[in-house]
Amino acid sequence: MRETRRGRRGAAGAVIAQLPWERVANPYAPLEMLTPDQMQDLHDTSIRILKELGIKVMGENARDLMRRAGAKVDSDGVVRLDESIVDNALATVPRQFTLTPGNPARQVHFGGRDLVFGLVAGPPNVHDRINGRRAGNLEDYRNFIRLARHFNVIHMIGNQVTAPQELPANTRHLDTYLANLTLSDLSFHCTAIGRGRAMDGIRMMAIARGATLEDMARAPGVTTIISVNSPRLLDDAMGDGLIAMSQHGQPVTITPFTLMGAMTPVSLPAAMAQQNAEALFGVVLTQLVRPGTPVMYGAFTSNVDMRSGAPAFGTPENAKANVIAGQLARRYGLPYRTSNANASNTVDLQAAYETAMATWGAVLGGANLIYHAAGWLEGGLTASYEKLILDVEILQNMVEFLRPLKWDADELGFDAIRDVPAGGHFFGAAHTMARYEHAFYQPLLSDWRSYENWAIAGAKDAAQRATDLWQQALAEYEEPVIDAGRREELEAYVAKRREEIGHDDP
Repeated sequence: MRETRRGRRGAAGAVIAQLPWERVANPYAPLEMLTPDQMQDLHDTSIRILKELGIKVMGENARDLMRRAGAKVDSDGVVRLDESIVDNALATVPRQFTLTPGNPARQVHFGGRDLVFGLVAGPPNVHDRINGRRAGNLEDYRNFIRLARHFNVIHMIGNQVTAPQELPANTRHLDTYLANLTLSDLSFHCTAIGRGRAMDGIRMMAIARGATLEDMARAPGVTTIISVNSPRLLDDAMGDGLIAMSQHGQPVTITPFTLMGAMTPVSLPAAMAQQNAEALFGVVLTQLVRPGTPVMYGAFTSNVDMRSGAPAFGTPENAKANVIAGQLARRYGLPYRTSNANASNTVDLQAAYETAMATWGAVLGGANLIYHAAGWLEGGLTASYEKLILDVEILQNMVEFLRPLKWDADELGFDAIRDVPAGGHFFGAAHTMARYEHAFYQPLLSDWRSYENWAIAGAKDAAQRATDLWQQALAEYEEPVIDAGRREELEAYVAKRREEIGHDDP
């Protein structure tokens, strides 16, 4: 019998039944879309990009690390490196790692067959069907963190589910970190725009765990995503954030943002070669800072609408890119991060099928982390309450699909087949009665009633039902129990850092 997390009763009188918190694994072999020769072509082209064209690096500290490793650094900041430097870095990268938040029972594992789902990160806007589209703010931010804790299939928090725009940009990360640590018990992605924001995330997680920075280096608790500004540019703030995280042993995901036709050539092989070169460059940098730093291969390759230039997600090309990137990550022995984004402006059929397409590409590609897995809408410009519910349904369906089959004589059911005469039915069979309560996945969003019963119940479509569900989830939400002393220390840290930062950059 499957356990479900029980919360306080919502307005309808029944709690939302959902899958339990669990460590999700993909038991199936990943899809190998490219032949070995094609993979070698990709690798060789990526190395040519690094050796002949290079990556422009804005930060002198990152350039100096590369220079000392034997890379060629031009006067304009372009860094060129040969394959031996890449090979030396890959030799020290861990093949898997674990993140431990304040609640050790909510550890998440990356690498191998593990699969982790993350909350949407970064949108400047939020939307729900009751209040409409609006600028990101702290109260909505807190609500999304509550929903992430409530729904067990969301395993970790991304980098600012929405930016609280009423707060000063230079200190709002303190408020979001505090919400992450007091309203949930999950690991989260630090903002790594510069050293200060990254260090605040590391230190605050250490406080929540009652740990030292040395403890955190041995058992990481936060992570970050370093975006390469494609084509072939690493800015100084991203470089500083990468270095700070790596110095303290916190995992870093290197994710080029590569849109075919805009940030890369229009062809998929060229886009993958450029993405791979940029990702490998970031991987090298982490290992030059601290050999053995956990690092994840990040992929975010999709295409643009060639009529308008707008980003497109959840396309066949995006799904192919998700699969191929997984092949590359496995070639280098790296855990793999991708996303299941969509470009729809509302929670509709387009949002559903684009998200499903991208999710399948990620899972078939052997993803270890699907970032932005719950709540992404409008090409990443909006965090949506209803979309979060739709995504929870998609993710739970995927978890059930990946669950290994129980296989024995009873499950094969020969006796049950024998006991029902030809032309009969199995509704009352002993085999059915012993299993009917938990025989199949029970959706939280789908409505399987007949048309007549659905109409009598209000004829609500999936978006309307999603509105009801997120409101019920917030009513059922239970705040995690946190040591009072650690909470006070966190609040004191935020107050002190806010004063120290003032009007400056952190």
